[in-house]
Amino acid sequence: MSLYRLAETIAARKGADPDESWTAKLLAKGPEKAAEKFGEEAVEAVIEAVKGDRARLTEEAADVLYHLLVMCASRDVTLEDIESELTRREGTSGIDEKASRG
Repeated sequence: MSLYRLAETIAARKGADPDESWTAKLLAKGPEKAAEKFGEEAVEAVIEAVKGDRARLTEEAADVLYHLLVMCASRDVTLEDIESELTRREGTSGIDEKASRG
């Protein structure tokens, strides 16, 4: 599944029945819950990266991407918004970009 298809699925589930969709349930609980779940998944991915288990890291990375998109959707930030920001930064040194945020 591409990230765009995943983002479209998440957007489509915004109005779905929370009893029938995990995505709808997360979104119904609000941005704070979506952010909490993203944080949990990010920590799990870090743990697997440190352990060096490639298969488990792959699974956790997929969870992180999904929950990142859910968290962003809960605040009406789209994958296109994120892509535009990455495009804006293209060709800029990471050090320079961080410094510009002061």
